[in-house]
Amino acid sequence: MTIGDVLIIGGGLHGCSAALHLARRGLKPVILERDWPGRHASGVNAGGVRTLLRDPAEIPLALAARRMWHAIGELVDDDCGYKTVGQVAIAENDAEYDRLKARAGTVRQLGFDHEELIDRAALRSMVPSLARHCVGGLAVREDGFASPYHTSLAFRRKALALGARLFEGAEAERIDRVGENWRIEAGARTFEAPVLVNAAGAWAGEWAARLGDTVSFRHILPMMMVSERVPPLVEPVVIASGRPLSLKQMPNGTVIMGGGYLGFGDLRTGRNRTDFNGLQKSAATVAELFPALRGARIVRSWAGFEGRMADDIPVIGPSAAAPDAFHAFGFSGHGFQLAPIVGRILADLIATGETDLPIRPFSANRFAA
Repeated sequence: MTIGDVLIIGGGLHGCSAALHLARRGLKPVILERDWPGRHASGVNAGGVRTLLRDPAEIPLALAARRMWHAIGELVDDDCGYKTVGQVAIAENDAEYDRLKARAGTVRQLGFDHEELIDRAALRSMVPSLARHCVGGLAVREDGFASPYHTSLAFRRKALALGARLFEGAEAERIDRVGENWRIEAGARTFEAPVLVNAAGAWAGEWAARLGDTVSFRHILPMMMVSERVPPLVEPVVIASGRPLSLKQMPNGTVIMGGGYLGFGDLRTGRNRTDFNGLQKSAATVAELFPALRGARIVRSWAGFEGRMADDIPVIGPSAAAPDAFHAFGFSGHGFQLAPIVGRILADLIATGETDLPIRPFSANRFAA
């Protein structure tokens, strides 16, 4: 039997971030991963480090996380491929621009000033290659992107260096409360600890239900595709405000595209596949908005399992039904940027019983009614 201070189900980015911050506090976390870190959403997402267009409840967490991203090397001894290039949501017509203008006003009323409404000329200066019909946008110049796979490896590596233990290929099969400990059986191995963290990604809804928490949750498979290398085309990350699109150019010249079309997958086997009809629609959007990419070849596409909540914001914090159990899941396709701060929040809650960030909107029991 393996005994630790905290058992973490899920060795993705959020699980490894929790382990890292717990180990920094002197605790001994044990991570159980059914595959290997970065296998699913943590390693195959778009890599956006985005405070732009966050749900109002997420803004304080996103801004705190961005400060950590700007000094990510101090946390994990690796730059994670992070680049501060800015992000911009584009408006293709006046109606979309009016919606972005209203959004900017709402954010200011909430007391935040990180989002900047820009007109046609400012958008043209920021993204010269964009189609001429676009009329303006909403920008955050301190946002950026990182490499998901390298980030997952960096958090894993740092957590282990600080004393966390990771068991790959250890799919949790049974969970019990034994005295004041949680006991998990994974194959032939047994693990125990007084505290449990559910960071199981697309599989987290099942574990929440086993703990007695009622959540409105489903799994999705966001798709991405990458082009061949092309000359410098776009510096900031570009988001379309009126249709699915997220696009950025990597330092090596390739362009990564996605933004909402979903693939197919089986949670039981972990296998997935892309939907070529969706990829075709995504490619058509890119070609329309970036004419210079119309002749570029797509060299690879992929999909990754992710958990999505009915209200599109995650569950972060203690279980509403089980003692000494905590959740971090349901990031709905935009959890990558939040991972550094979510790990810190979990460590705060486990070590001290409180955190300095507002997490009430992310409670596990908000769907109970």
